[in-house]
Amino acid sequence: MNTNLGLIGKKLGCTQIFNDDGTVLLVTVIEAGPCVVVGKRAADKDGYVALELGFGTKRDKLVPKPVQGYVKKQGLEHAPRVIREFRVAEDVAAKYEVGQSLRPSDVFEAGQLIDVSATSKGRGFSGVMRRHNFRGSGTNTHGTHEYRRHGGSIGMNMTPGRTFPGKGMPGRHGGKKSTILNLEVARVLEDDNLVLVAGGVPGPRNGLVTLRGAVKGKRAEA
Repeated sequence: MNTNLGLIGKKLGCTQIFNDDGTVLLVTVIEAGPCVVVGKRAADKDGYVALELGFGTKRDKLVPKPVQGYVKKQGLEHAPRVIREFRVAEDVAAKYEVGQSLRPSDVFEAGQLIDVSATSKGRGFSGVMRRHNFRGSGTNTHGTHEYRRHGGSIGMNMTPGRTFPGKGMPGRHGGKKSTILNLEVARVLEDDNLVLVAGGVPGPRNGLVTLRGAVKGKRAEA
């Protein structure tokens, strides 16, 4: 489980920046925060330690009454657009209080490796070539009809005479939670609350993303 502190953000799009040596780096621009600490989870009361972070704003009319009551109980004026929990170590949770605001510069720095999670773009009902990266049928001789993008055989004639569960077949593609590990933070623009992440990030523009320190990544020593 990833217990590194992170932030909630919004994917703004992609662009390119120039490094000091003149090379071009493709980056994804993410508006990370500011996130407000909505609540805290304690080990003695809840069985685990976590921070509840909120991002964005939402009209009170669109907020359910239970959420409004919880937010007011925590001493906040308005409910955030989204609230998510971040499991953290006990010493990390002790550094923050309810109502405190976290900005990208408080959590991330240039050169840091992070994990980015988001809901991938929904692509509807897709075939095996798009959904599972099949190469397609090799049968391209004269007389072949409607078979070039097929998946081929899905089972066997006799033993065991059935299709195994998990076989790659056409179906609904995308629209699921996707996590990209070990992406590098290219730059942190503190004044604009922006994090430039090298490479691609799942999800569409203006989609919600979650950034937190990499759980597996270790930078190789020079």
